[in-house]
Amino acid sequence: MRDVLPEEARRWRIVEDAIVDVLERFAYEEVRLPLLEATDLFSRSIGAATDIVEKEMFSLTDRDGDSISLRPEGTASCMRALLEHGLLHNQSQRVFYRGPMFRYERPQLGRHRQFHQIGAEAFGMAGPDVDAELIQLGAEIWRALGIDGEIRLEINTLGSAVARAAWRDRLVGYLRRRSAELDADSVQRLNRNPLRILDSKSSATRSVLADAPKFSDYIDEASARHFAELKQMLDALGIAYVENPLLVRGLDYYGKTVFEWITQRLGAQGTVCAGGRYDGLAEVLGGKAVAGAGFALGLERTLLLHEAVHGVPQTSPVDVYCCILQPEQQGFALARVQQLRDGASSLRFRVHVGGGKLGNQLKRADRCGARWALLFGDDELRENRVALKDLATGAQETLSFAAVIERLRGCGEQCT
Repeated sequence: MRDVLPEEARRWRIVEDAIVDVLERFAYEEVRLPLLEATDLFSRSIGAATDIVEKEMFSLTDRDGDSISLRPEGTASCMRALLEHGLLHNQSQRVFYRGPMFRYERPQLGRHRQFHQIGAEAFGMAGPDVDAELIQLGAEIWRALGIDGEIRLEINTLGSAVARAAWRDRLVGYLRRRSAELDADSVQRLNRNPLRILDSKSSATRSVLADAPKFSDYIDEASARHFAELKQMLDALGIAYVENPLLVRGLDYYGKTVFEWITQRLGAQGTVCAGGRYDGLAEVLGGKAVAGAGFALGLERTLLLHEAVHGVPQTSPVDVYCCILQPEQQGFALARVQQLRDGASSLRFRVHVGGGKLGNQLKRADRCGARWALLFGDDELRENRVALKDLATGAQETLSFAAVIERLRGCGEQCT
């Protein structure tokens, strides 16, 4: 787990605000979910035999003897919240969430034990049209961030639970016969969560998988039709995709459509966003059947990709630094600067405190990246005016407060 300090946090906000803007333009509404949930919520939804539940959750026992866990993902919490508050009864919902998740994994580039996700979920819509909308939403996010040329879409279908079970039995039988050729992690997964073997990066295991039973031979008719219609919609949207028959998700609740957005710019941690359908999740959690689909994008990896493409953005916490020449002018300056904040609300003003020479105050203004300095002196106090200094050019003029507001309003992008 790591700290995100001010300079980095400013860069986070650039990316996060752009993502949230796209979500809101698609009319998805925000929900805010608790960090702690009953452990049972995740063991039932994600799957008791998954690596997340078996190895990676941060769990503890509360004073009542109940097991609670820091959330390792957001979909189960989101479904639980909407079910609990009656928001899925005979109605559909489109929502998004954001915030930290927690998994006890080996830290590496783009992967931390506290990591951050932004997720979008659509409930009450069973057709492939909402799957297409969610993928379109992802494509629009990458376009808004200017990273769409560095990321590709892979899609697959996991079909119905019945079809998947039949395929799973044949797959397990095949892999048992060739278990000596599998990597150690895949051998362990063979008894617990065999579909995760399809994600193996081991060249030996992938060689074995090349001849494994194909799900396409077992897929049910309804799922095949759903998948075909989804592809037709993606074609109509002009969204390129690759069909990957080995693509699965590590969570038990997925069925039918699954997809991942992947980049080559981040090495092994190339999956930036992943999702799919989970139509049976509500019943697993004790509710009535509700169709569901969604995705979660990893904010850390999205930031890394954004900076790999565009470089590290130069950000500043201050646009206008307000210098105080005499201590008795502090109250006057505080009041006038508030007027300026109200009049030029897109800019950020910092008032100097603690006294000191003007030269030292201007050095502070430079260090914090301010574009302008306001100088409050005796003459300005008497005349109800202020000196405005352009820190980029050194030009300085004394203006009325109304004129300063208009000047700062008009500075636009060069100030921000």
